[in-house]
Amino acid sequence: MGKGFDEYASKYDAWFLNNRNTLYSEVNLVESVLRDAGRVLSVGCGSGLFEKILRDERGIVVADGIEPSAGMAEIARKRGMNVVEATAEDADFGTGDYDTILFNGTPSYISDLQGVVKKAYDALPAGGRIVLIDVPKESSYGIMYNLALALGTWNHPLLEGVAPADPYPIEFVKVANWRTTAEKVKALLDAGFTDLTFAQTLTTHPLYSDNVEEQPIEGCDKGDYVAVTGYKPLAS
Repeated sequence: MGKGFDEYASKYDAWFLNNRNTLYSEVNLVESVLRDAGRVLSVGCGSGLFEKILRDERGIVVADGIEPSAGMAEIARKRGMNVVEATAEDADFGTGDYDTILFNGTPSYISDLQGVVKKAYDALPAGGRIVLIDVPKESSYGIMYNLALALGTWNHPLLEGVAPADPYPIEFVKVANWRTTAEKVKALLDAGFTDLTFAQTLTTHPLYSDNVEEQPIEGCDKGDYVAVTGYKPLAS
């Protein structure tokens, strides 16, 4: 998976920058769940684009990241992050080193999500939080991406008039495995996380999601980008 992102690292950034309202709708969601987050580890930080915007424009510093793609990691380092090149499965999350472990847009690219979530639980201190943010499989984007995946292309009559003018690069669609919100909730609960909260954005049809910048709302029933936050219980 890292190799594919190496090859298309610049294309990843270009897509987000060409879809500014979509990008900032997602940034707003990430910002909303990182308030008072303490020290944050970003697992699958990619090029560090979100972290740079959060630092420069929102005053939220996410200095440390883990990223399997060497090309992506290098861009993130140039943006000021400390990045370890590793998969989420192989990476060391430390023991009590972080108050929050963030997975922004990355759960779909993690093969053993359950194992990684349990590892995050073990690494966090009591009261620490995990944040899983991604496109839910049941959302409009999730269904559309899986259709494009099945077809192997965006250029197909079944997607004509359905996909945005500038859809997510097919190279990234082909290596993703979107999961339902329910699957992510189960992974969190099975690991021991409690007090789950939900926030969402991109609440219009994908054809129109780049028309306006959205602010996040509570819930997980209408957004195409959903954050699920769980907390490690305080010691009794």
